[in-house]
Amino acid sequence: MKTITAHELKALAGHAALIHVLPEEHFAQQHLPGAVNACVYEMIFLPKVAELVPDKSAAIIVYGAGDPSLDSSTAAGKLEKAGYTNVRDFRGGLTEWLQHGLAVEGTGLQGDSCEVNGVYELDTDTSVVRWTGRNLFNHHQGTVKLAGGRIEVQNGALKAARFTLDMNHIVCEDLVDTAYNALLIRHLRDDDFFAVERFPTAEFVCEHAEPLPSCTPGTPNYTLHGSMTLRGVTQPLSFPAVIAAADADHLTGQAQFEIDRTQFGSHYGSGRLFAFLGKHVVNDHVHLHVKLHAKRAETE
Repeated sequence: MKTITAHELKALAGHAALIHVLPEEHFAQQHLPGAVNACVYEMIFLPKVAELVPDKSAAIIVYGAGDPSLDSSTAAGKLEKAGYTNVRDFRGGLTEWLQHGLAVEGTGLQGDSCEVNGVYELDTDTSVVRWTGRNLFNHHQGTVKLAGGRIEVQNGALKAARFTLDMNHIVCEDLVDTAYNALLIRHLRDDDFFAVERFPTAEFVCEHAEPLPSCTPGTPNYTLHGSMTLRGVTQPLSFPAVIAAADADHLTGQAQFEIDRTQFGSHYGSGRLFAFLGKHVVNDHVHLHVKLHAKRAETE
């Protein structure tokens, strides 16, 4: 793959198609003079380039953020594979360009920066908890509706969080036989599992949010330490989570973890508690995938 430096690129100004391969909002904020935009993160990257540069023998220079991001090298590889024959990768990207004091165009506004502080209430319509239960031979999966919750941020850092599950709204999504599906839901709701009539809600309360300094976007940035209450029993629970701001008024959170149901009094089919279960064994651990959307609470 051919590469090019900032000084070589400056000398070629106007003699090659210069493509900024980062998202359009980043292009609007800051881009090299004369550049056009085709985001390599989008599925329409190649069709977009085909619109901008229909001649596959034309000179093309791609650039992005610069090392260590793989944006421009990925773009160059895609173009070469698609049949473009004169592609060069400005690997240093915006970082190298700015280090040399060269001019850029754009608004200069950093659209990703926003003031994220305060209390955010959970949107129970778009938030969901997905569950997976397993045994030696099979597994079932579905959802539990969230009844409410909140996330509190102070000085840009997660301060507290809590969410409540509405155990009356357990759904199984994989069983297409309606009678068998209903039978399983009744089984989950009775005392063998979650005793929903006596304990209609479950709740997680985060007592301490530990930042993870080595995180990258899309990986957990906090470990939440707190307690889970299920079937009226409260047990300590810690798990990694991603908490991020969509904008100043909306937060999102995701986490995946497992709980040992037997610690909360759900003993049915546990190989640790019963002998000779055979095909009736049910795994002690239940997998949960929590997806939270929260909106800034209105102040009185």
